[in-house]
Amino acid sequence: MNEQQFKTRTKQLALRVIRLVESLPNTKTADVIGKQLLRSATSVGANYRSACRAKSTADLIAKLSIVEEEADETLYWLELLIASRLITVEKLNNLMQETSEILAMTVASIKTLRQKPK
Repeated sequence: MNEQQFKTRTKQLALRVIRLVESLPNTKTADVIGKQLLRSATSVGANYRSACRAKSTADLIAKLSIVEEEADETLYWLELLIASRLITVEKLNNLMQETSEILAMTVASIKTLRQKPK
């Protein structure tokens, strides 16, 4: 997957989460989880774009590590939506799978970069 395809994929993740958050019930719990989910999911793509402008390998690894953290946090909030019974697992399976794939690709990229000769 090239840089542009990954940018598109992370933006699509953000847009899907935006639509999800807009559809949550109007409760205090949904509001808090929704805001956290929205913040982390939109940060995945924003931080990947920043990583694409890294000035060195070390800078790239640092920025991709933020993408990793935000993707993992996004999964956490999605899991909480399920555990709190605000949304069924069936409705979130595909979104969680996509987030997991983005996370896995990011981790693989970081590992590859760390193995590069200095």
